[in-house]
Amino acid sequence: MKKLIGLSCILFCSLVVTAQRPVPVKPRILISTDIGGTDPDDNQSMIHFLMYSNLFNTEGLISSPSYGHGTKQNLLEMIALYEKDLPKLEKHASGFPSPEALRAICKQGKQGAAPFAGYTKATEGSRWIVTCARKKSDQPLWVLVWGGLNDLAQALHDAPDIRKKIKVYWIGGPNKKWSANSYAYIVANFSDLWFIEDNSSYYGFFSNKGMPDSVNTTDYYDRYMSGAGNMGKDFKNYYGGNVKMGDTPSLLYMMDGDPNDPMKESWGGSFEPFDHSPRQVFNRNTTLTDTVTVCSLLEFHFKGPKANIPPDSACFMLIVKAGIGEQKWAGYYRGDGDYVVRYAPKQAEKISYTVTAAVPGFKEQAGQFVVNNEWPGIRGKTDYPLGPHWYTDRNDPQLYDGNIQGGDYNKEMAEGSAAGLGKALGMVKE
Repeated sequence: MKKLIGLSCILFCSLVVTAQRPVPVKPRILISTDIGGTDPDDNQSMIHFLMYSNLFNTEGLISSPSYGHGTKQNLLEMIALYEKDLPKLEKHASGFPSPEALRAICKQGKQGAAPFAGYTKATEGSRWIVTCARKKSDQPLWVLVWGGLNDLAQALHDAPDIRKKIKVYWIGGPNKKWSANSYAYIVANFSDLWFIEDNSSYYGFFSNKGMPDSVNTTDYYDRYMSGAGNMGKDFKNYYGGNVKMGDTPSLLYMMDGDPNDPMKESWGGSFEPFDHSPRQVFNRNTTLTDTVTVCSLLEFHFKGPKANIPPDSACFMLIVKAGIGEQKWAGYYRGDGDYVVRYAPKQAEKISYTVTAAVPGFKEQAGQFVVNNEWPGIRGKTDYPLGPHWYTDRNDPQLYDGNIQGGDYNKEMAEGSAAGLGKALGMVKE
């Protein structure tokens, strides 16, 4: 991923920075975000989007928090800040959407993870995806997913005809953990989608490796952003102003060149096709002799008592212990004594887990496994086969940023971007 990706772009009006290539047509986009959840980087990315919203035909902003307490209100609060800054933006560029138009397309999606089936019932957000996808247009609807896939999975379940009308760019990685069930539903049933699965390349966006001194994520706010409008002031509330914006690469991908070519080099990453989504199924407790693929879908089946519980009921807990601490994941009863949970590890490490259930006769269990760093790895018998239009992080070893696959950078473009900072800031701070 080119390391210029937006460090010069944040909050600086719609300035065309060094080496930006024209986009063939103004793209139709819909953003599904877990803003207001556990990670405030969505607030940072939403600020970035609003400052560049004149570059898109935006058809939907959906609150879809797989985890945490995000709501549509979080979107409306960001639009209120945008409304205050809009007069300054309009001095330098045209085509910005009105605050009223943006508010009208804010929709509430599912709150919380999908059950084992991967879908439940329609939400305002999932219905809006269907409505937008079915609009008569010569262009696809680009669905940019910044969190879980729950509302997209619901929309596809309810209206499978939209599969040919949408293209998806998903910031995966840790978001796959929060929506493992909806991801499984999509890859199992809609392998013919056009889909970018960015599991790690986006890390290159907030890495300082190889960056010039003038572009640094940790002091960028104080050096360049302070005083840049109401949204600039608000940016300080997230990570103390340190730049993360892990979802922004999906926007930058739409701003630099032809988005229909995912293998091109671009600000939002360069991707390659892959024909299998790794999935490993365990019908036993694992040990450290078991190695799994990073970002793969793990499906654990545990034997327990035959219970009078409706199928697909959350009734037990997988408690994962790793370097990040402890996290809990709901497991589901599938009938006939079969207890199942899905999990997706986001990084190479050793993981320990315990399984507990408030079900009479269910014995607590434990296990361990090792996560390697080779996505998508060698094809396995239980993998999900994919169609010809699925793309993911490039696996060339030379493009790793440390242990981050695809997190490469382009120093020349970063330096060229930094050179334009003075002019851009002058435009915004007027």
